[in-house]
Amino acid sequence: MAGRKRWSTDEILDAAAELLRTGDADTFSVRKLAATLGTDSSSLYRHFRNKTELLRAVADRILLAAMDGHRPEGDWKQRLMSLALRLREAFGQQPQLASVWGRYASSGTGSRLVMEEVLQALRASGLPDERIPARYHRVAVLIAALIAAEAGAGTVTPAEHEQGMELFRVAVLGADPERFPALAHFAREVRPLGEDRRAAFEDILGAQLAAIEAEIGTLSDAGTEAGGGAS
Repeated sequence: MAGRKRWSTDEILDAAAELLRTGDADTFSVRKLAATLGTDSSSLYRHFRNKTELLRAVADRILLAAMDGHRPEGDWKQRLMSLALRLREAFGQQPQLASVWGRYASSGTGSRLVMEEVLQALRASGLPDERIPARYHRVAVLIAALIAAEAGAGTVTPAEHEQGMELFRVAVLGADPERFPALAHFAREVRPLGEDRRAAFEDILGAQLAAIEAEIGTLSDAGTEAGGGAS
């Protein structure tokens, strides 16, 4: 009797990614993945110690694919915006995996490539080294949160989207002006969350980059004043 097929790490990750495309991290299990592959869970634990390690590896493959062929261009702000949009596009094609990245993060090569580019861009900005780790963390958290939020909306079916739009119109256009005066006043201008997501993504990230730029300017001014006072 022939033994069961030995699955490679890449084949296991491919199958896991496919399961996650049609489900989510909560319903995903190593046992379900093993059943899909026609094997038992113990054979998968030879590759990954637990479910979390497996999910992190799946998320890292998305980052690795996103960074494939990436070439930094422009100034530090353009580099960070370009990177963020590249990640947004990668997870936009596989939205179910965005929540996995946001929840479990990653420690593989893909993650290191993303971290390296963010840190190098921040160093290119002129920000002092001692301030870079904190700014890195804020930029990374913001990008991950924006991508995860947008990806969540991307998993909504057309029927669910239409139902949501109808509920939005009822909630906004039907708002009682006495109880919700501001909402009633702006009702025809307020747009649902699903509209212009890329523009919102760029605006929100752009605001964080502008804050970094302002910090650099403040530090530069303070250094100039200190130098002038010492002369």
